[in-house]
Amino acid sequence: MDGERLAVYLHSLEREEDGLLQDIAKEAAASFVPIIRKETGSLLKTLIALKQPRRILEIGTATGYSALLMSSVMPEGCVITTMEKYEKRIPVARENFRRAGKEDVITLLAGDAAEGLKTLTPPFDFVFMDAAKGQYLTFLPEVLRLLPVGGVLVSDNVLQGGDILESRFAVERRNRTIHARVREYLYRLKHMDCLQTAVVPVGDGVSISVKLDGKMAGGQGRAAGKTAEGRGAEGRESL
Repeated sequence: MDGERLAVYLHSLEREEDGLLQDIAKEAAASFVPIIRKETGSLLKTLIALKQPRRILEIGTATGYSALLMSSVMPEGCVITTMEKYEKRIPVARENFRRAGKEDVITLLAGDAAEGLKTLTPPFDFVFMDAAKGQYLTFLPEVLRLLPVGGVLVSDNVLQGGDILESRFAVERRNRTIHARVREYLYRLKHMDCLQTAVVPVGDGVSISVKLDGKMAGGQGRAAGKTAEGRGAEGRESL
């Protein structure tokens, strides 16, 4: 199956977003700020509509496009907390929330998510992670603290344009640390007792995890051990 042709066909099926979201997408592209792909946005909206969350947490606001996309299908009474560390993007996102009339349901927290997450109070029943990929592992313990049983964690860009399939030695040296961290992140998601996870090749790869129970410590211990074994196996395969 031709992946590029399939992507074009799937894009052709998508309905156009409202005028403001289209404008925000164009403005982001003109400023070279990445936003979620059309097919990823469609999946995200479907998951929000299915889950019907009461509190959404987004890690990585950028210009506010994905937060506004989620707000278009979230149930009445739901609120979004979104976190962004890049100072130049923060006023742009806040202005976009104002333009959309969503300032009362979307709260932007400025600063490093690694610290900001520690200040939040659970529960957040839906978490969308779309920040620096090398930090997903750092964020994970706090995200799990905030998620209730049945809560959903969606992580974007986990296939890294296909680089995730390669040996670390086939990846550019400057990208090897991120490559290793994303691989370990996916392994942990798939092997933690408290999560049920699927990795879906939509857009640049999306992982969807549901929190099953509170047995985080045992799951993390087993996942960490297996990950170490996996890294050893990877090293042998790369020789």
